[in-house]
Amino acid sequence: GARSTLASLWSINDFSTSMLMTYFYNQLINNEGVSKAKALQQAQIELLRQNRRPAQWAPYLLVGDWR
Repeated sequence: GARSTLASLWSINDFSTSMLMTYFYNQLINNEGVSKAKALQQAQIELLRQNRRPAQWAPYLLVGDWR
């Protein structure tokens, strides 16, 4: 029954995944009206700012309703 999901096509570092999901959900909760796509983008930008290697978090795709 989920309208959307974040998915990856390959195995990803657990710690980086945890950080990405934390930032993603914080964006959704704390910024009223932000889309899921924008929340994912902001979470990825935050990990870039922390010099996290993109190979550890970039393979996520937002599938389904991105609003």
